[in-house]
Amino acid sequence: MAHDRTRNVMDACQDGSKLNFTEPLMKQIDEWERNSIETIQRTARECREQLMKYTTSVMSNIETKLKDFKRIRHGDGSDGVSLEYLRKQIDGITKEFCSPSIVSIREEDSPEFIKKISLQFAQKITPNKWKENGKTITIRDEQGSGLQQLDRPQGICIDKNKNIYIADTWNHRILTRKLNKNDWKVVAGGNGKGPEIDQLDKPVDVIVDEENDSLIIADTGNRRVLRWPLDQGEGISRLISWWNQDEEEILIEDINCWGLALDKHGFLYVSDFINNEVRKWKIGEEKSELVAGGNGEGNQLNQFNCPTYIYVDDEQSVYISDNENNRIMKWLKGAKEGVLVAGGNGEGSNLNQLNSPEGLIVDRFGQIYVADHGNHRISRWREGQTEGETIVGGNGTGEKSDQLSCPMDVSFDAEGNLYVTDSANHRIQRFTLIRDEQC
Repeated sequence: MAHDRTRNVMDACQDGSKLNFTEPLMKQIDEWERNSIETIQRTARECREQLMKYTTSVMSNIETKLKDFKRIRHGDGSDGVSLEYLRKQIDGITKEFCSPSIVSIREEDSPEFIKKISLQFAQKITPNKWKENGKTITIRDEQGSGLQQLDRPQGICIDKNKNIYIADTWNHRILTRKLNKNDWKVVAGGNGKGPEIDQLDKPVDVIVDEENDSLIIADTGNRRVLRWPLDQGEGISRLISWWNQDEEEILIEDINCWGLALDKHGFLYVSDFINNEVRKWKIGEEKSELVAGGNGEGNQLNQFNCPTYIYVDDEQSVYISDNENNRIMKWLKGAKEGVLVAGGNGEGSNLNQLNSPEGLIVDRFGQIYVADHGNHRISRWREGQTEGETIVGGNGTGEKSDQLSCPMDVSFDAEGNLYVTDSANHRIQRFTLIRDEQC
């Protein structure tokens, strides 16, 4: 019997397929291979994205300077500008345009088998600055329901036609006006809190769908995302027509919606602050795709804890305010986990911390602007940096012109001026961009 048992063991040794202990080891090797490839691909995508953003920013900067020279050439604003100054500026632009070597690949020292690469910029981008004191663009900066008043406003956006839209959350309406005028008017809701066709319930975000000449609204209290026509000539009658025909104005139902974003391909992104995920839809279709989170509540790189506002860039990377984790996460298209780009060091007021971040926007340089809600300030971060900087606010909670109280969202106009929904002060603040005195 012992002889037979020995023979069976020898036969098994000769047949490697029957050695069960190799199977888990093979799985570990396969997993290591997959993870390594994903790391390489993700890092390469990040570097390509950074390089494209940098190239775009350099060209945009050069185009702006050339426009200024053209303006001076035609006699507009040329007083006090010497030919020597112009010559130096042109030489600087030529040098900037002809010096591609300022960007290089740097291999980081790493104990891992795979060395991570990143982009190293030899030329520092001069960051924009804004005046410390903001200007209130509503006539009355007190809580109320009149056309010149707000009640805890949250989402804000500005379209290409210089119209500003405000989610006047606790007045259950969306307000609009031209940036250069002060004639506020209700463009959606404003008929009390409710679920009816002409009502909203605590809308927290609003974006413009310029292709379809409409607003998209996160009607959070009603757990739905609405499309509201901007054609003022037809108004409610057009909306009622939509309702009676095929209810196209309700884009998504039964969703704990908060943040909204549209990408350049027409996909709508929505954050779900209860299910801790971000999904995208092709407008008009019911099927959605998970693009971030969806792995339960938590603080791992593939999780969220109350995601609120979102931003989508041209590469379809999604930036998410992970509110209760006090951080901003970036998810590349197709990624299985996010990258920490701001905060993530616990709740606090240090420059490496955030406190319940809300609205955010990313400029052409890849700089991230965050409504640092609990710190009553707007912070600016650059991906890869360990600290942000305060650009406005940060002087304690208050209603002075250099103070904010629980800011909820941020936006820029075409001239680079910064707009903030100063929620607890029931006002919208505009901070003017400080321009180069020579231009």
